[in-house]
Amino acid sequence: YRLSCPSHPSADRNGEGPGMNKVLAIVGPTAVGKTALSIQLAHQFNGEIISGDSMQVYKGLDIGTAKVTPAEMDGVTHHLTNIRQIDQRFSVADFVSLASKLISDIQHEGKLPIVVGGTGFYLQALLSGLELGGDQYQDNQLRQELMAEANEKGNSKLHQRLEKIDPKSAAKIPVNN
Repeated sequence: YRLSCPSHPSADRNGEGPGMNKVLAIVGPTAVGKTALSIQLAHQFNGEIISGDSMQVYKGLDIGTAKVTPAEMDGVTHHLTNIRQIDQRFSVADFVSLASKLISDIQHEGKLPIVVGGTGFYLQALLSGLELGGDQYQDNQLRQELMAEANEKGNSKLHQRLEKIDPKSAAKIPVNN
């Protein structure tokens, strides 16, 4: 589908107008052929690919994420893969900020940005212009403290703590997550 990107500064409130950015979005679950289609279309329409997958940003998570290999890229430029270490945070706000800049840069080169991936929230936030307040957890101190507690006392103790604070979330989140 060809979609406008209302989060881009040159588009008007409805994502329309002379400054509208055209973006091709290919979405769906893992292993349905998004990669092959995106590469074919990138060749056909002079495009560059922006990964919309929340896990492909991480170095080393290649197999479980069906990350595109250098051979599969077939000379097509790919963005937002392998840009973070596994212990570094990457939020939807980070994605929207980076992807919006990439869309603009790719458009300025006269190419078609192709956003490919299966992380619906990331794509929805980008394509619908969802206002995000940024990542409030840039300070990893709390995360490190909770991980240390889980290592020392076990995941079930940490999960019990969650049950007291937020029983609805605790019911949905497995103990080892």
